[in-house]
Amino acid sequence: MTEDAFRGHVGRTVTESTPWWEPPVRPAAGAPNIVVIVLDDVGFGQLGCFGSSIDTPAMDALAAGGLRYTNFHATALCSTTRSCLLTGRNHHAAGVGFLADFDTGYPSYRGTVTPRATTVAEMLGGHGYGTYLSGKWHVVPPSAMTPAGPFHQWPTGRGFDRYYGFLWGDDDQWAPELWSDQHHVEPPDRPDYHLSADLVDQAERFIADHVSAAPDRPFMLQLAFAACHAPHQAPREFIDRYGGAFDHGWDVERERVLARQIELGVVPPGTRMPGANPGVAAWAELTVDQRRVYARLQEAFAGFMEHTDVQIARLVDFLRRHRLFDDTMIVLLSDNGASGEGGADGSINEYRYFLDLPDDLADSLAALDDIGGPHTHNHYPSGWAQAGNTPLKFYKKHTYGGGVRTPLIVHWPGHISDPGTVRTQFHHVIDVVPTLLEVAGAEAPDTYRGVPQLPMHGTSMAYTFSDAEAASARRLQYFETAGHRGLYRDGWKIVTNHEPGTDFDADRFELYRLSDDFSESDDLAGHHPDVVAGMVDAWWKEARKYDVLPLDDRMQERVASRDPATERNHYRLLPGARLSNGSAGPNFAGRPFRVVARLGPRGAGDGVLLAYGRRAAGFSLFVRDGRLVYDLNLAGRHTVVRTPEQLPSDATTLGMSLITTGDDARVELLVDGTTAGKAAIPRALPAGLGCLSTQCGHNSPSPVSTHYDPPFTFGGDLLDVVIEFGDPDETDGIAVWRSALGAD
Repeated sequence: MTEDAFRGHVGRTVTESTPWWEPPVRPAAGAPNIVVIVLDDVGFGQLGCFGSSIDTPAMDALAAGGLRYTNFHATALCSTTRSCLLTGRNHHAAGVGFLADFDTGYPSYRGTVTPRATTVAEMLGGHGYGTYLSGKWHVVPPSAMTPAGPFHQWPTGRGFDRYYGFLWGDDDQWAPELWSDQHHVEPPDRPDYHLSADLVDQAERFIADHVSAAPDRPFMLQLAFAACHAPHQAPREFIDRYGGAFDHGWDVERERVLARQIELGVVPPGTRMPGANPGVAAWAELTVDQRRVYARLQEAFAGFMEHTDVQIARLVDFLRRHRLFDDTMIVLLSDNGASGEGGADGSINEYRYFLDLPDDLADSLAALDDIGGPHTHNHYPSGWAQAGNTPLKFYKKHTYGGGVRTPLIVHWPGHISDPGTVRTQFHHVIDVVPTLLEVAGAEAPDTYRGVPQLPMHGTSMAYTFSDAEAASARRLQYFETAGHRGLYRDGWKIVTNHEPGTDFDADRFELYRLSDDFSESDDLAGHHPDVVAGMVDAWWKEARKYDVLPLDDRMQERVASRDPATERNHYRLLPGARLSNGSAGPNFAGRPFRVVARLGPRGAGDGVLLAYGRRAAGFSLFVRDGRLVYDLNLAGRHTVVRTPEQLPSDATTLGMSLITTGDDARVELLVDGTTAGKAAIPRALPAGLGCLSTQCGHNSPSPVSTHYDPPFTFGGDLLDVVIEFGDPDETDGIAVWRSALGAD
């Protein structure tokens, strides 16, 4: 506190002085606790109360005691939606026009929330709330995902008092890379560990601590599951509950879901089913083996969904047992529609999709019993995503309904006039924050920490709590994701399916009357060209208003636009170090490199020298049974190179070189700078693995190689590991580490 802020009086002595204490921040009278539950890649038709055949009794109970919103929209990707959900501003204006994985050098595409957009945690925290986040973040650039920060865009730097979860876009449910506040932690060591359960455990701890320490202050918790983003992993008993439940296939499933949706009132009677999305085969045309694999992949998803519901039930029960439930507003939503990233065939290892590696039906059949377990990284085929988005078209990433229309449930005891009913007003994820502020009796600041703030783009939905027939407060909303565009205005919607690399001016806009055509099945553009033209003009106006430009239709190629100042050709890692991704640490994609591990006087021992990745993909350099070993794991397909002889007891450096010549690649294992083993490998590491971490002297939480268990900490005397990119033939191993240390 500054001296000018003191409101007492300071005299010569305490008897001549008047003390003063700054009054604590008090929340508004009646301000509720708030819990925001965020599901990941869950489509419009994947909750039981929205028509799914998957059992979700806890979420259904929240809907029965609250409201289901059937005309609620997100953006088409996770980072973009989360920026809106945090700030109440449109994602481009907030600085997150695409995934947080990429900073393309433009203000709207920094991948991190601008300081000009306060988060809901910052706003509610300023009004007396305790603020907590358990789960996924994914609005911090990869370059900041390091143990040394910078931390100003981590949850604890953007208003959350406590944080536990994962920073990236997805994670292994059995062995995630976790952070507690600002430091890395290993998952709890127990045989029944699963990330979803762990996130709820931590959420309950946050609440228990808060209520015990500050019972007169409300709390705001965001519980952001990795579910049901791939990998679709759940305890075997949950998956087995659905054995045979989807043998009828995705075409029949769509029809069944639509029938239930009409019966439940979440879609209007007469809603038509659109035709199949491009690339989705008719179930009847598949082979018997394809049906077996594809049905099992959907069973894994269903088990994952039900397991998540059980965790939500645990949290609800916790709130009830501690007499918090009736004073808590719960908001549950999904960040975008179901994901078609599994492609036509799905995969037992989704990294094959990111690496553009072919899948193999024989591999999938052999792994049928492992699907959903710790040894697969599975994703269902796009046909099941199509069914999950029933009755909508396309998927996540697209601006059709299948990408942006998502389930929303609001539960607030005593404040909803007709629990169990449906609301049809058009709303967008930017409207959640204004709703929370209204119920909390809080206001968004004009400035925050000296920074002028963007106006709130969203509008509160609280008016719908007591009036099902109220007119929609939101009449206009733009959409844009990777060049796919759309605009809603007064019941009409235009949308275009942009082909990457083509002229944006050549895009054809379709036109739908959503008030009469829930599923976007009847394109009216040819009948109303004047409406299309006017709405296209309005889209450009909104694009300029909310900083959508420049239009960018690149997907993974955006990585090539990274700031050249972030590229490094030299790394020195100390034992125990972990660099979280290919921006914060080494980027091995398509590059020749050399690794040299320097040993101390006690010499070599078994264990990992350097690992990049996890069980799903990566590479590891390690010593096993006295031999140096390199294991290249291309999404579950291993190439192993070993030295034929045991290592000499007096070895001072161990290492490897990856050498590329055209399309060929080979690995050489090095002992004291001399080649001690070599072999051709299928390829250099492809792009698409940038989310994997580099670990020195250990490999956790899951092993890249099948030849050891994690963490397989190096048992010898490891001083450091040096990584050099470039032509390894131009440098010998000893010179590399000497140069790194500044030695002669």
